[in-house]
Amino acid sequence: MSHWNRYKYLIGIVALGFALLMLWGIAGLRQAEREFQQADYPAAAESYARVARVLFWRGDLWEKAGIAAALGEDHVAAIAYLEKAPSLSAEGWFRLGASHYQLQDAAAAITAVEQGLQTHDSPALYSLLALLRRSQKNWQAEQDALANQIRLDDGDAYAHYRLGLLLTLSSPDDALPVLTRASFLNPEVDSAVQTIRAALALSSMQADDSQKLLAIGRAFGLVQEWELAIVAFSQAVEFDPQNAEAWAWLGEANQQTGQEGSAELDHALSLSETNPTVHALRALQWTRQGNYEQALAEYLLAAKYDSQNPAWQAGVGDAYFKLGNLVAALAAYQRAVELAPGDAAYLVRLAIFCAENGVYVEEAGLPAVQQAVMLAPNDPLALDALGMSYFATRRYASAEQALTQAIELAPDYFPAHIHLALNYLAQGNRAAAFNSLTFVRDADESGLYRETVIHLLEQYFP
Repeated sequence: MSHWNRYKYLIGIVALGFALLMLWGIAGLRQAEREFQQADYPAAAESYARVARVLFWRGDLWEKAGIAAALGEDHVAAIAYLEKAPSLSAEGWFRLGASHYQLQDAAAAITAVEQGLQTHDSPALYSLLALLRRSQKNWQAEQDALANQIRLDDGDAYAHYRLGLLLTLSSPDDALPVLTRASFLNPEVDSAVQTIRAALALSSMQADDSQKLLAIGRAFGLVQEWELAIVAFSQAVEFDPQNAEAWAWLGEANQQTGQEGSAELDHALSLSETNPTVHALRALQWTRQGNYEQALAEYLLAAKYDSQNPAWQAGVGDAYFKLGNLVAALAAYQRAVELAPGDAAYLVRLAIFCAENGVYVEEAGLPAVQQAVMLAPNDPLALDALGMSYFATRRYASAEQALTQAIELAPDYFPAHIHLALNYLAQGNRAAAFNSLTFVRDADESGLYRETVIHLLEQYFP
């Protein structure tokens, strides 16, 4: 065979091998895409990576492998694959940053996201950056990231809401339009927005910065944003180290976030022994520790120094109840209702106490909750308390009607389902009771009521 023929033969062999390789690669790529479409992400990641090793010029396949691995929650593999890619799309950078974050490496996650933002002006990357900065409690950096996110995506309700909260601290005049936009995008946040709006109005009326921040911090507490509340209360005591309420609220916020808080509460008391809020917040601390005698003493002092506040009377009632003094508890709850006859919350509190303890349901509890429902006809808590009161007085049909209405208004308000199940059991409707209990068992993701329903299921459906 001549050299020329041998050369042509070798070229043919190489071409055939390359063609076979291409066919294998195409088949493997189709398999990977099929696995990805079927949401079999671990298999898709392996298939993409296998093809990428052979079709070495297809660097984009490493990104596909990394994205699939991230979706399959194999974050170690996702990082390894994504770092092999010669370039990444916005989604690739997002998955790389998110995988680092899932592996609790916030610094690497931030580096990845910021690298991605150098070439991709992406709302998803800014959203992840905001989350990362929040985890570091770098509020200004979080605010900047959120501002960029909504610059690119004006339809994200949570981004607007979170940015509005941060602006409430840093630039109150700019906060309200952003919060209003959040409420428009998602009506579910409207209640929280109204709370912050009221706080901004109250803050603007205060004469000094410490009181302004105290009003903002309390609102953050009401909407369960305790980390931001700590920032507000800390700034409040910096402006006025003699502000006893700010110190007390700082202690409460610290406790709400798993910190000690007692030093701040003790310092608040040293600054003002007659401030009712200081005593009430100290009562909450003792209640968490199960020291109800000390909690009662603090609530009694709060009521002494502010005798017209129904909240302190209700606190006195709670403490007496924990100590087993039902007579004194009833009197305190009734006093709270007397001080705020138009507030459904105190009427409901009285009714629940009567129904749960079987005391004065007809005389006090039922009339109170009927009044509460008149004041707040669409309040599921009031309707639940009405159902409990009817159940306690064996008015089972009326109880079922009230409880069903509560559930229609708030399908995930699990206490109403439990009370409805008990009402069904009292009527001998075991099938309906079983359905109500198993609904709570399966739907309660928090697990707050699961133990209760499991106990009831074991008791009535062994």
